[in-house]
Amino acid sequence: MSDPRTTARLVQPFPSGEIGIVWEDGHESIWPGSALRRACACARCQDEVTGRRLLRPSDVPDAVRALEIVPVGRYGIAIRWSDLHDTGIYPFQRLRALCPCGCAGKEASR
Repeated sequence: MSDPRTTARLVQPFPSGEIGIVWEDGHESIWPGSALRRACACARCQDEVTGRRLLRPSDVPDAVRALEIVPVGRYGIAIRWSDLHDTGIYPFQRLRALCPCGCAGKEASR
């Protein structure tokens, strides 16, 4: 059985460049596109062995936006960005942990 906190009901890019997810538990998360792009954990952006960030936040333009969002199985999404980066996979569990409202930390402390 899937966890409603990490199961996306709707993933929506907005004209403003933000990306929103409505979760099965009813919570809504909205990120600036640049925040998710900077959080990419692909091998080009983060060392696979050490976890050290390779991507400098200053290398990502603030105006970066999602050109295409495609599902990856039932566990995440892949995003093709306007800066032509397209190798990252964003698992829903990680996206919920990155929620700007901090809900993941609040849930963990219950």
